[in-house]
Amino acid sequence: MGKKSITLPSEKIEGLSETFPGRRVEASFGPRSVPWHLWCGIGAVFSGAFGLYWDVSWHMSIGRDSFWTPAHVAMQMCGVVAGLTCGYLILSHTFGRRPAPEARDASVRIWGFRGPLGAFICTWGSLAMLTGAPFDNWWHAAYGLDVKLKSPPHSLLIGGTFIIGLGVLVMVGAAMNRASGELKQKLTWLSLLVGGLMIAIILLISLEYKFRPMMHSALFYRTVSVVVPIVLITVSQPTGRRWACSIVIAVYTGLLLADVWIFPLFPAEPKLGPVFHKIDHFVPYEFPLLLIAPAAVLDLLSIKIRGWDKRLQAAVFGSAFFLTFLLVQWPFATFLMSPGARNRVFGAGYMGYSTHPDSYYARHLFLQLEQTGAHFWIRMLEALTGAILSSGLGLIGADLMRRIRR
Repeated sequence: MGKKSITLPSEKIEGLSETFPGRRVEASFGPRSVPWHLWCGIGAVFSGAFGLYWDVSWHMSIGRDSFWTPAHVAMQMCGVVAGLTCGYLILSHTFGRRPAPEARDASVRIWGFRGPLGAFICTWGSLAMLTGAPFDNWWHAAYGLDVKLKSPPHSLLIGGTFIIGLGVLVMVGAAMNRASGELKQKLTWLSLLVGGLMIAIILLISLEYKFRPMMHSALFYRTVSVVVPIVLITVSQPTGRRWACSIVIAVYTGLLLADVWIFPLFPAEPKLGPVFHKIDHFVPYEFPLLLIAPAAVLDLLSIKIRGWDKRLQAAVFGSAFFLTFLLVQWPFATFLMSPGARNRVFGAGYMGYSTHPDSYYARHLFLQLEQTGAHFWIRMLEALTGAILSSGLGLIGADLMRRIRR
């Protein structure tokens, strides 16, 4: 006879491993496939990330002509779907007659309600988004149709989208830590997918410092070095995959390439003035940053420095990220300013209708934000320090993600 397989609840496995030597004892609890609420959450995050970049393109091509633009609807669907899904999870866990043991084991209690931790985070993000939507409508009515990205309602909307992404990441991570086998592999891929979407969202928050004319300024490198490593390391490290960082950045890159290559295929015309550039199609956001290079370097280093002191790891990861990104993005920015990049592949020739002809952007010139060489190098040092601190926070976040099960 072959080996027997005994399926029992997880809490009995530990003791039975000694009671039945030579026999394989398996735990079988929880879902065998990806739960529906995780698919809904991932769809919500994708809708939010895609809607945000679509909205930027809409503003560059048409202007904010009404509240109910398709881009706004895509963004709001993020808050609505995540809010309804996670609200149902919380209410069913709290008021369900006989919640399953695995449901109780995978939930926390907050303010008298019970549910997955990620569901509570998503709900807070949904409330922020749904509050920001009418606030944004009022803000535009009071101060003008096309205002800066960093208005209070815009910050609330983008921040809410990122919080929803964080909540979904926590739910996927908790399910991944409880799963095994094929299901664990699926959840690992979904975790990396959400991480890539979160990179796209967090980079949009600081969009005003990342346009092409700023790519030879230290402020640009400081901004990217502070915000990217923390998300990248938090998401990639707990999965244990060889090329986890590269996969996360590939998702971000794919989303922005779709923006550059697909949006111009659709017609659009300005509905607000002044119109400095006559256009007849959607103007996309810019070509993605070359984050794939530092991501690959971090993947290679993670194997070599595994087991090192966390502070040393943070120093190595942060320094490697900053230096690699600087070495690849600086010359690539020069190329983006050249005539060779003004085509459908790199999209450097697209101009928003309101881009002033005398602007640095329209003239394909770099803007020097640092007044002196000393100021430049001080900011570069701040960028390096920020990358190290961000990497350290990412390692802390990764440890938390490894332990979360609810």
